[in-house]
Amino acid sequence: MAKKDPTDLSVEERLKTLYQMQTALSGIDEKRALRGELPLEVQDLEDEIEGLSTRIEKIQRDIDEYQKAVTQKKGEIVEAQASVERYQKQLNEVKNNREYDTLTKEIEFQTLEIELCNKKIKEAQARISEKQEELEVNQANIEDRKNDLEVKKNELDEIMEETRAEEDKLKAKVKDLEAKIEPRLLASFKRIRKNARNGLGIVYVQRDACGGCFNKIPPQRQLDIKMHKKIIVCEYCGRIMIDPELAGVKLDKPAEEKKTRKRSIRKSVKKAETDETSEQ
Repeated sequence: MAKKDPTDLSVEERLKTLYQMQTALSGIDEKRALRGELPLEVQDLEDEIEGLSTRIEKIQRDIDEYQKAVTQKKGEIVEAQASVERYQKQLNEVKNNREYDTLTKEIEFQTLEIELCNKKIKEAQARISEKQEELEVNQANIEDRKNDLEVKKNELDEIMEETRAEEDKLKAKVKDLEAKIEPRLLASFKRIRKNARNGLGIVYVQRDACGGCFNKIPPQRQLDIKMHKKIIVCEYCGRIMIDPELAGVKLDKPAEEKKTRKRSIRKSVKKAETDETSEQ
């Protein structure tokens, strides 16, 4: 049997298909609502762990740089000490004051270099200690976040496991129904649903009002909705409107029935009183 073209569907069929899809989508929304804030909490924890990992990598790079600087300065100290020893030996062989003064200045300069290198090493070691403390704090934080993430993921997996089969079934139904709706109408419905706070893109009339925003609908417009001759949207919220009967919804009206019954009783009593007066 050839598949029916979505554009060949009557307005009534389009509305029924849309409402069936809305029901399936609402079911999916309900399943997702059971997860609560867990998906967001999991995402936040993953982002935080990623941020902490980046920070730890940076701290470790800083520590490595300071350690390299310490090694470099220690090497410079060794070279300076070797120079001092060499110059001191040369002092014993000087022949004039000029050579003596030159060697003395070199020894003094190398001694100052050694002192400066020792100062730089102390500063670098102090920074390494600070960075290591910072590293330990961040490592402890990331471990805590990883533990929290594992707990949250387990909770989320348990909830998703309970609802996955039914949600997959609803998704398959939505996909099948989407194929029956013309692309332009489907795009409009999705846009309306996206903008709607409760995710309802099509609603039925309830107590002479829109089932989405609950604004009153004029009698003539209600009649047009019941006629199913064209797609009608709420002039207040923009949702597509459907007749409850077409949507397969039975609306109870106990209050109205009770009121009608009271009126009937009053009329019966009044008639009885009138008949009694006439007989007299």
